[in-house]
Amino acid sequence: MSEAATLDRAGARPSVEHFDVLIVGAGISGVGGAYHLATQCPDKSYVVLEVQEKFGGTWWTHKYPGIRSDSDLHTFGYRFKPWTSAPIATAEEILTYMNEVIEENGLAQHIRYKHKITNASWSSKTNRWTIEARKTDTGETAFFTCNFLWMCQGYYRHEKGYTPEWPGMSDYKGRIVHPQTWPEDLDYKGKTVLVIGSGATAATVVPAMAADCKHITMLQRSPTYFRTGRNAIQLAEELRELQVSEEWIHEIVRRKILFEQDKFTQRCFSEPDKVKQELLGLVKKELPEDYPIDQHFTPSYRPWRQRIAFVPDADLFKGIASGKASVVTDEIERFVEKGVQLKSGKVLEADIILTATGFNLCVLGDIDFTVDEKPLQFHDTVTYRGMMFTGVPNMVWVFGYFRASWTLRADLVGDFVCRLLKHMDAKAAKKVEVALRPEDKDMPLLDWIDTENFNPGYMLRGMHLLPKRGNKPEWMHNQDYWAEKDEFPAIDLDDAAFIYH
Repeated sequence: MSEAATLDRAGARPSVEHFDVLIVGAGISGVGGAYHLATQCPDKSYVVLEVQEKFGGTWWTHKYPGIRSDSDLHTFGYRFKPWTSAPIATAEEILTYMNEVIEENGLAQHIRYKHKITNASWSSKTNRWTIEARKTDTGETAFFTCNFLWMCQGYYRHEKGYTPEWPGMSDYKGRIVHPQTWPEDLDYKGKTVLVIGSGATAATVVPAMAADCKHITMLQRSPTYFRTGRNAIQLAEELRELQVSEEWIHEIVRRKILFEQDKFTQRCFSEPDKVKQELLGLVKKELPEDYPIDQHFTPSYRPWRQRIAFVPDADLFKGIASGKASVVTDEIERFVEKGVQLKSGKVLEADIILTATGFNLCVLGDIDFTVDEKPLQFHDTVTYRGMMFTGVPNMVWVFGYFRASWTLRADLVGDFVCRLLKHMDAKAAKKVEVALRPEDKDMPLLDWIDTENFNPGYMLRGMHLLPKRGNKPEWMHNQDYWAEKDEFPAIDLDDAAFIYH
């Protein structure tokens, strides 16, 4: 806390609350972290600071039609709380599930809403973080100190999605909306709607809006891979018929899904052409025989270089087959008065244009960090397994998986944090940080993620902001749950990479 910040308007020092652990964010990671702390480290005091007025993160802030998960809830749900409904869930269902976790474990008393963290400063003199937060409803400033900081705030800015700057946008007379900030007053009934983008958001809003629109078009620069199937897990249904307990069903179904996902991911690398044909075959089954699959649904990249959205019950393709929705593959030349002009020369007219064009990457909550009064630039650090950073004491970040459910890693990191806190207590250590070992000194430092492996737009746009990785497992976020589920519990907390004081 700076000297200027230590005095309030009356000239008195403001009250500062202290906790053993401060969790940033009450989304899927933060609520999970609170559960793990409460159950594995019941002696630790903690607080969760959340900028929104309610828990849920993405599932609270996103209000667009049809908002749903693109991961199955048997793995996106917590390992400790059975999921009992359809695997692809609505935002409302996910919020209900999270609320049950909060209520069943007495977490609500630890969550402070409407707290926007602006500054986080570490002092090696006190071995504490000082957190400055603005209360969004009153404008007051609140101060907290903590021994350990657990960053669970996610990876993108909730307040504003990414919309490219196209020429002529001011010429367009209709309404431009990013799905991430959906306006309550948007009336699209009987309107012609253009959706720019072809990711999971576009694949959700197009079928959700199709029945009410005059017509809805998905405009994509290039095709995307999709998976289709029933919004049900046959094994779960059969086990319920046998009256197996939901706890057993949850564990069995999770293991089956994860086993199948692992095999699928391996096949994407070992036989990408075969996997590509299988995915395209699922799409062909849902569309008319003469539909131009090659043009609109055959990507140029290998499967899993970008996230593959699951389309439950093939609703996107059924909307196209019915004629209520259509797909155009082309690039935007410019916006015009009635819509967009494409590079092919064609004009797509629309009353409403939705820019489902992705996120703005948010690195550690866009918080101003300092370590011993020196500004912290995360791109100058090296990551330890995608969760700790060289030169940054007593802090862990939850960054989930791209090819598997985010929550799988949130649970693994939760176990790691609790084990680390206990280990620090056993050593009577007040501070822990990671540092490159002698054998790591000449290790090449690379971008956070290998873009040949995974390259979504939001990562490419924000890569320069992210920490570096090395070429050894300890110094990278390898995106492999099936390896990390065994590696994380086996991390040697007395390895030379960990420095304790």
